[in-house]
Amino acid sequence: MTKRDPGANDELIFVPLGGAGEIGMNLNLYGYGPPNKRQWIMIDLGVMFGGDDTPGVDVIMPDPGFIEEHRRNLIGIVLTHAHEDHIGAVGHLWPRLKVPVYATPFTAALVRLKLEEEGILDEVPLHVVPLGGELKLGPFHLEFIDITHSIPEPNCIAIRTPLGTVLHTGDWKIDPKPVVGRKTDVDALRKLGDEGVLATICDSTNVFVPGRSGSEADVGTRLEAVIASCKGRVAVTAFASNVARMQSVVRAAQKAGRHVALVGRSMHKIAAAAIETGYLKDMPSLIDEESASDLPANKVLYLCTGSQGEPRAALSRIAVGDHPHVSLGPGDSVIFSSRVIPGNERLIHQLQNDLAMRGVEVISAEDHDVHVSGHPARDELADMYAWLRPRIAVPVHGEERHLREHVRFAKSLQVPTALHAPNGSMVRLAPGEPTIFDEAPHGRLHLDGTIIARGDDSALKERRSLAFAGYVAVTIVLDQRDRPAADPVVICAGLPATIVEAARQAAGDAQDRVRRFDDAARAAEEIRRAVRREIQDSWGKKPVVKVEITRVG
Repeated sequence: MTKRDPGANDELIFVPLGGAGEIGMNLNLYGYGPPNKRQWIMIDLGVMFGGDDTPGVDVIMPDPGFIEEHRRNLIGIVLTHAHEDHIGAVGHLWPRLKVPVYATPFTAALVRLKLEEEGILDEVPLHVVPLGGELKLGPFHLEFIDITHSIPEPNCIAIRTPLGTVLHTGDWKIDPKPVVGRKTDVDALRKLGDEGVLATICDSTNVFVPGRSGSEADVGTRLEAVIASCKGRVAVTAFASNVARMQSVVRAAQKAGRHVALVGRSMHKIAAAAIETGYLKDMPSLIDEESASDLPANKVLYLCTGSQGEPRAALSRIAVGDHPHVSLGPGDSVIFSSRVIPGNERLIHQLQNDLAMRGVEVISAEDHDVHVSGHPARDELADMYAWLRPRIAVPVHGEERHLREHVRFAKSLQVPTALHAPNGSMVRLAPGEPTIFDEAPHGRLHLDGTIIARGDDSALKERRSLAFAGYVAVTIVLDQRDRPAADPVVICAGLPATIVEAARQAAGDAQDRVRRFDDAARAAEEIRRAVRREIQDSWGKKPVVKVEITRVG
């Protein structure tokens, strides 16, 4: 790399817009140059998934509004790996950014599918970077460094600039036996540390977990023993993106004399991408779901999506007897080779209860050690900081409690400066002392059907109210002299029957009290408040109440 000297007013800036304060929807920006003429790169553009507090919304994305305003100075989007919380928003948000996208082969294969689904594949300049490759984007010289995680081709990105080198870890762990893909390139990380690292922007997911995260190879050994002990049909559910786990399950099934059927769209999609890019080698032939149902129970294994209890995923449909080709019952087993993502506990417990009610034995990581995390525990974090010896640590990829604990832990490892920098923080890494000097606009976008809406959109707020306390519609009919022509028409949804009658009575009483209806807006508001107040007094909840005044004749 040809070195250049920094300009007199040049600064190196880091700005997280997603993933620093929550686990999911990662979006990280690096800016270089004088304040009025910075050039930017984006690292990752991911999603998180909706829950009970976002009814009707399946996908949540970081709001890229800040960098949209500087789009002319955005050079490219660089992806560390192919998990949804790092690539899931590319197809949805690329039309707002319209810059080249860079990824290694496996990640690029999955991004290509997303772009195709959105109908923009031919528009997006998607560049494939070789494993261990390098990339020059404006003032940034990027080096992809092999690391291990729970998906093929995770990368740390070394970002070299005239003001210093930053290592962006992405998601990682240190797995000596990863089953699929390359091992962590410890030599490259140590060499980077010897050259001098200004800052490490690092994964915080397992900062509270002592020791080490464990190896995929050891999980494979345990899966062999557990699957061999099962008598009837076996279903294994795991994160579809964990290709190493997929390979271990298939090998364990083969040793137990079972044929494997993939169940769920994501399983087929990931398997196809892995085969296309040279993974899942020497795999036995898989069978389809329909053929599997014709085999003896002890000769079949289903590898299913749905480990997090997603209602529309394959395993949830199997658990309630709604799958067209797969059924499980007494004598069969389901192995949960996955962790419980915080927030999904209720869904997973319901899924496991549904399976148990059908007589299925449920085997989980809690009692059989059939899962290991893809993120670094404390000893692995300590190794990374020992190799790199950075001057600055900025924790990302974690909830608030993770970030704050990571700051404390980094300081205990003698990192000179550790900064707590939640979403929106504008961090000046160089020159001078590192500091948070400003806050960038940030927030959330919701994919509401096919429409992208702001997280604070009034329709979404109203839908939350509807989900919690129901809906009341009141219609007042007036004659030509603006006098009530009939009793109010009251329609309720989601209210107890006793409260419905109270709402009707309140609407009638309010209509009788309103003397003038020529000011329709004022009259409607008075009736709305009266109905809502009565319902709150009777029920303790505040439903959405709408009042319409219409005239006849």
